[in-house]
Amino acid sequence: MAEANLTLVTEFLLIAFTELPERGPPLFLFFLSVYLLTLMGNLGMIVVIRVDHRLHTPMYFFLSHLSLTDICYSSTTVPQMMAVLLQRGAALSYTRCAAQFFLFTFFGSIDCYLLALMAYDRYVAVCRPLLYVTIMTQKARLGFVAGAYVAGLFSALVRTVSAFTLSFCGNNEIDFIFCDLPPLLKLTCGDSSTQEVVIIVFAIFVIPACMVVILASYLFIIMAIMRIRSAGGRAKTFSTCISHLTAVSLFFGTLIFMYLGGNTSRSSEKDRVVSVFYTAVIPMLNPLIYSLRNKEVKEAAGKILSRLKLP
Repeated sequence: MAEANLTLVTEFLLIAFTELPERGPPLFLFFLSVYLLTLMGNLGMIVVIRVDHRLHTPMYFFLSHLSLTDICYSSTTVPQMMAVLLQRGAALSYTRCAAQFFLFTFFGSIDCYLLALMAYDRYVAVCRPLLYVTIMTQKARLGFVAGAYVAGLFSALVRTVSAFTLSFCGNNEIDFIFCDLPPLLKLTCGDSSTQEVVIIVFAIFVIPACMVVILASYLFIIMAIMRIRSAGGRAKTFSTCISHLTAVSLFFGTLIFMYLGGNTSRSSEKDRVVSVFYTAVIPMLNPLIYSLRNKEVKEAAGKILSRLKLP
């Protein structure tokens, strides 16, 4: 009996939402709609930034990479969610689960770093306007983005190796919609303290480290704004940061809840809702957040659409 309980897991069975099959069709349509909107919105943002020369600035350069990673980030999880709903559960091999976890962590980490870079860009623009062109050169931009990708790759490798050298045994059912860390940790057995410490340390390194950069940048920005005498000038300067602050609040708020808030007292249902929000909904919302409050993006998109109209 003891040997049976210690049988090593070679595949994982995703069983989220299978207890209520009537939810399947509406949830499938929801995920499909969200995914299509994510693709269209982020691809549209990339095209607009690339076509309009007024948007060839550091902020929009970082935003185009954020849109690209949001497409990839969403594509690693949302199709899997739809497959789980269609098949009323989905079996993933150990390798496929590890690959999905690696890609999800890779693109999620890049998103964190890019949001921190965008905060730094706003800091330089507001607090060091005379040095902005000197600091944010094309070479510097490329270096910052390359650093974000390399750091994301390193973080994903370490977290994936640490997570999948854990001992999984007994029940292989994951009450979740993709291979994420919290449900995987529930399947572990034996002494996994070393790997869990490594995973937690890297979570602390990525999320709070990026948040420190963001908070420090906006602290200096607020101090600079308060020194502006006219109320109109303060409002105009702060309005350039609203979109980014909204995106940061949504993304980091859900990540903190999921990874740093402790999950012992939370239900699987809550974890599912939060995971859907940061993997599917937020990548869809980002293009809307950055376009609806941005006059330059709206004007550029309007020009492109007017050119596409038939005479």
